[in-house]
Amino acid sequence: MYKKRPDLVNCGRTLIGKLPCRNQQADLNYFGPIPFRVDQLLVRVQEEMLRVGCPMAVRHNEVAPAQHEMSPIFCTASASSDSNALFMEVCNREAGKLGLQVLFHEKPFAGINGSGKHCNWSVGTDTGLNFFYPGKSDDARKLFVTGIACLAYGLCQYNEMVRCSVAHAGNDHRLGAQEAPPAIISLYPGTGFESHVESVVAGGDLLGYKAEKKLQSLGCSASMPIEANVEDRNRTAPFPFCGNRFEFRAVGSSQNCAFPVMVCNTIMAAGMEHMSQLIGGGLSHRDAVAKVFTDCKHVIFTGNGYSAEWPVEAAKRGLPNLNTTPKAIATFASKKNKDLFAKLGIYAEEETDARTEVMYESYVTTLTVEIATCILMMETGIIPACVKDLAKFKDFPSMAGERHSVYEQIVQETEKLKSMHAGLHNCNGLDAEALYLCETVKPQMVSLRSLVDKAEGLMEAGLYPYPTYEQLLYSHHY
Repeated sequence: MYKKRPDLVNCGRTLIGKLPCRNQQADLNYFGPIPFRVDQLLVRVQEEMLRVGCPMAVRHNEVAPAQHEMSPIFCTASASSDSNALFMEVCNREAGKLGLQVLFHEKPFAGINGSGKHCNWSVGTDTGLNFFYPGKSDDARKLFVTGIACLAYGLCQYNEMVRCSVAHAGNDHRLGAQEAPPAIISLYPGTGFESHVESVVAGGDLLGYKAEKKLQSLGCSASMPIEANVEDRNRTAPFPFCGNRFEFRAVGSSQNCAFPVMVCNTIMAAGMEHMSQLIGGGLSHRDAVAKVFTDCKHVIFTGNGYSAEWPVEAAKRGLPNLNTTPKAIATFASKKNKDLFAKLGIYAEEETDARTEVMYESYVTTLTVEIATCILMMETGIIPACVKDLAKFKDFPSMAGERHSVYEQIVQETEKLKSMHAGLHNCNGLDAEALYLCETVKPQMVSLRSLVDKAEGLMEAGLYPYPTYEQLLYSHHY
């Protein structure tokens, strides 16, 4: 079925497709058994990864039908990023042996929850101290509070850089939906720690935060409460605290993790350098941390990142909302970013410009392939099927309903898309091309898709030229 869908083969996602009657209304996929063939695949992948020295800790269903997750055991960032890239290769190699295809696109099915990677990230010393573990000694607690202050500084001062690290065409379909954090980058250290920040800013001691695990009730008299984390993990946040690490939840499922992890390390180094300069300049440890929190506490947000109020509040705080890839990429080669990369020996100025060009080119290439594929599917599959379906009603026009109108609009909107695609040549530069594709052509693809998906619901079942969502999402269950 994968091979019969030009959009999946060329783009990794479906460009058209009507939701089946049963999609994920009840969110039951999480709790069901893993389909047998999928479980076979996950076991094989687990075995193969163990052979190359990457043990996997988790395998389970995710919330959407046909969506599953595997997690490796936490290890050094460079090795973990390599293992993650290898894991993706192993997945598809082993899937082919079972007649399956793995989709790593962030949004392979419209209307169905998308996929992402959660980069669990922490920073430690060579003596084993973790900056993000509250610890049991006073020194460890001070390190914890100081570490979060450094991270807050990095996220505040280099907010756009962090957003750029997860900006690409696939992630635009996922970020900000009810399945992924918003494109606004903020820090969630927990509500208890946020109160501690206010206390430190007001003159309180660094040791005032009590990291005590809670007992979480299961709401059932037959079960005892279970031990929960020190702070709740906010799934609507792009950067929540997870007990001894932070979780960068905005990374795309098709991405190589190395780039976003490198950016996390970069902004943390910037925060550490700033803290060091404050203390070296004569401020006490406590006062230096208090100053950083005073200057950067607006990047801390412990509310609902999915709410309509948050973008409004974020704008008041001066946090950028770079909700599309072209908007994000435009900020990457700023003087501030170039200076930091050069100072830390990460990128020369020319390399930062080169990275920007690569990101633009990748976006433009992805969108142009999608447009060409969409037009191909209309002209060789959908429109001929519409003609055949409409012909069946020539003797019964009153029973055709809105077919004639919908099918005719598909032809008209396809012509509009072709015309807009041709207009790409009038753009001057990759940045202009990316913006044109994002703001002009992409909405046209959405308009055309809405008509095609409506037509799928009208058309005689045997005439629809491609495997449907229902077949794609559930066939591997049986």
